[in-house]
Amino acid sequence: MTAFARVAGDTDVHHIVWEVRSVNHRHLETQFRLPDGFRVFESNYRDHARKLLRRGKLDATLRIERFTDHQDAAIDVEKLQEALAADKAVRNLAPDAQPLSVAELLAWPGVLNRGGNEKDGAETTGAVVGELFATALDQLLDARRSEGGRILALLEQQLSKIQDLIASITPLADSLLSLQKQRIMDRVAELDVNLDPQRVEQEVVLLVQRADIREELDRLNIHLAEATQLIHNEGPHGRRLDFLTQELNREANTLGAKSVRSETSQAAVDLKVIIEQIREQVQNLE
Repeated sequence: MTAFARVAGDTDVHHIVWEVRSVNHRHLETQFRLPDGFRVFESNYRDHARKLLRRGKLDATLRIERFTDHQDAAIDVEKLQEALAADKAVRNLAPDAQPLSVAELLAWPGVLNRGGNEKDGAETTGAVVGELFATALDQLLDARRSEGGRILALLEQQLSKIQDLIASITPLADSLLSLQKQRIMDRVAELDVNLDPQRVEQEVVLLVQRADIREELDRLNIHLAEATQLIHNEGPHGRRLDFLTQELNREANTLGAKSVRSETSQAAVDLKVIIEQIREQVQNLE
């Protein structure tokens, strides 16, 4: 979800710059910084962004500068006469009122006309601003896809490591029954006591049931297969992958708690390290 794009363009009168950036966020949140005259279009820009983005915090900044060679101004005589008439009417009603200064007359709406037909210029600028925003979003999406490709490669490596760890643990799980039985028999021999063989077998079965990790390994394989399928299919899958990392971590915790061999204990720790790395990367996905 992290990306940045900057797009610039010109009209006859204005230089226009859009800067858009997105960072991680659980939902889609948009924030626009616009000049006063363009705040009326904010809902249009937001709707366009929502059509293309699902998650992330989007910050978009629009800057518009008028070219210096278009600063020559023309005075609209009719508007000026309106301002003077209004000034005269006020002073007739309030003789003590101060007359409008030159600066105040020039600031009267419509009196000072910069660069020709302002309405046509505003319409042209507004159209270009909209087109440039669409281009900026397209570039932002390209940057996000590029970042997503790099994250995909990392996830593939980490999921492959998990698969290798599961493969290394599976033979140990299959030999758990014989291992537990041998441990009990060795302990009995050390104590030099006679025990009922049937009772020994029952104890072995109970211990194996409590220490059996094959169910956890099966669930790890299921979650691993789903995660692998998700990252190779069209998204968005960020939230689903985040949930799967929680499930993977839960199984790794149970695996470590049940472990009766140093190899499986170490594998459980390694699994948790890799899963945490995956979780950090998944936070960047839409």
